[in-house]
Amino acid sequence: MTPIISEIFDLFARFGAEGYGEDLSLEKHMLQSAALAQSQGAAGPVVVAALLHDIGYFLHADKGAEVSIHRDFEHESLGAAWLSRAFGEDVTAPIALHVQAKRYLCAVEPGYFDLLSDASRISLALQGGVMNTDEVAAFAKHPHLEAALVLRRCDDLGKDVALHTRRVEDYENLMTASLR
Repeated sequence: MTPIISEIFDLFARFGAEGYGEDLSLEKHMLQSAALAQSQGAAGPVVVAALLHDIGYFLHADKGAEVSIHRDFEHESLGAAWLSRAFGEDVTAPIALHVQAKRYLCAVEPGYFDLLSDASRISLALQGGVMNTDEVAAFAKHPHLEAALVLRRCDDLGKDVALHTRRVEDYENLMTASLR
């Protein structure tokens, strides 16, 4: 097992049970997001991105910070930067963009905002709100737009308290295959 994957497993073990404003733990949410991406036939690196998209929250918890929907930790940037030590942009870019993807979808897709959970609506306001026309035009040209949107939709749906998923350890081979 590579050092970063060992660190990822350790972070899940230490902080996965933490809440983040939804009715399930971060670990369950992240595992559900990955399972959804996989069930939709997403490429391996996008499944890994879905699995690790909120790891920035674990990194904040590791520093003693409390995860809250009422503060924007920029978890997406922190997580993507931390993971970039070992993973390429095919994994880290969708993670870095998943918050912007929410802002984008709220701007371009009628009814999208109404599908967001209460916690996601609160965090949207802290994360810059709905994109304006210029932001939408710029984001639409991003080379990782499609992967970010897949991740975002899996993030939105991965909040089912009754859904059981695989364990994080079950993704070891897929994570290993996605390393740089």
